[in-house]
Formats: sequence, structure tokens, C-alpha cells
Amino acid sequence: MPIVSTDVSYETIHVFDIPVACVTLAQATRIVEDHIIYRRRLDIGVVNAAKIVAMQTDSQLRASVLGSDVIFADGQSVVWASGLVGKKLPERVAGIDLMFALLERGSTVGYRVFFLGAEEWVNERVAQIVKDNYPGIQVAGRKNGYFSQDEEQSIAESVRDARADILFVAMTSPRKENFMARWGETMNATVTHGVGGSFDVFAGKIQRAPVWMQRLGLEWLFRVLQEPRRLWRRYLVSNMKFLRMLARSTPPDA
Repeated sequence: MPIVSTDVSYETIHVFDIPVACVTLAQATRIVEDHIIYRRRLDIGVVNAAKIVAMQTDSQLRASVLGSDVIFADGQSVVWASGLVGKKLPERVAGIDLMFALLERGSTVGYRVFFLGAEEWVNERVAQIVKDNYPGIQVAGRKNGYFSQDEEQSIAESVRDARADILFVAMTSPRKENFMARWGETMNATVTHGVGGSFDVFAGKIQRAPVWMQRLGLEWLFRVLQEPRRLWRRYLVSNMKFLRMLARSTPPDA
């Protein structure tokens, strides 16, 4: 690995009292690379509208997210909200986009990656796709996300023993954030990045919204259309709460 410093400096913008990094996807990728080069641990948090709403009442989730070393704006709605409550973020840094950017970079320089989460067949397929399409990546280990709380310590120790440069955690919120916060020190991966349902997209289990819907902040609608019975109420409630929060926080002259 080349020993060079990317020396990325950035400011944070507070969106509903959450310090969000004011960076582009390219800058976020360089921040991660810098930490891997110099073996400085980096726990990444990401926020979207639904998670920000959940953080208002879930104190454990809030503590887990705020305990991250850096927080990126995963949702386009967070970027828009930042412009109404203060300085606007330059762009969205979606967790899945950062994952793919890191795989691309890692294939060049030889990152060791551990894949944790999702169903067994999804996890296995993700690892195989990476081996086939990112030949420079070393799959340090993998484990599906179907394990009990009693198994968490042994899994964390397995990640530690794998000596991963990057740990991708594909579990739902708030389980993902709380697991990362609880076991981060034990796992000791250089970079830990929670990627939610990204493995499902990667493996082809679900489709990602078209780019035009992503740009309009409508990925949530695309998800609802794929799983309407399970998701429509969740997104309707969280989106309405987010809009109310935004209305209360927006200055009168904004």
C-alpha cells in the first residue's frame, strides 16, 4: 500500500443537532483511505430522514450514531434539510455508493474486507461477486446477519481475528448501529461501515431505485413500491415526522 497522506480536512454541519460531515463522496472515500493507510480506526455513521426521526426517541440509537467518528448524509432529504437549517451539504454520501467506491479502491491496493450481515445466500453471493469482479480485494471473512445476542461476542472476536481493513455491516437499524457501538473495540477493524440493505441490492435480491429517483429523494418510494405491505406505514409516519421537525427548525426567513 502506498504510504501517502490524503490529508482531507472537512467541516461538520449540524442537522437537528447531528454533526454531519460536509464532504463529497470522493472526499469521503479519501478519508477512509487515509485511515486505512495509517491504521487509524474509523467508525462511520450515516443518517437519513427515518434514522434522524428514530434518534429523537431512541436514546440508544442516538448514542450509537453520535459515537461514530464521522457521520455522512445517506439521504437526499438530509442534504436538502441542511440548506434550510444552515449551510447546505455539498452532496449525498450514500452508504451503498461509499461501499462500491471502497471496493473499487480496495481492488487496486488490496484491502482486506469482512462482510457481515444479510441472509446466508445473500452474504455468500456478495463475497463471490467481490472475488469475481474486484480481484484485488481479499475477503478476510464473512458471516450472515442471523445470529443471537449470545453469539455477538464470538462473532466480534472472529472479525478481530480476520484483521480486516474494512468491515461492512449489513443489518437493519438500530441493530446495526448498536452492534457496531457495542463491539467496535473488540472487532478492531480499521474501518467499520454500516451499509444496511446494500448486500441485498448487491446480490440482486432487491433493485435499487433509478438514478432520477435517487436525485429527487424518492428512493424510499421505490422501496415502498417493492414491499408496500411491510413499508408503507413506516415511511409515511417517518417522513411526516421529519417534515414537522424541519418546519419547526427552519428560520422564518429561510
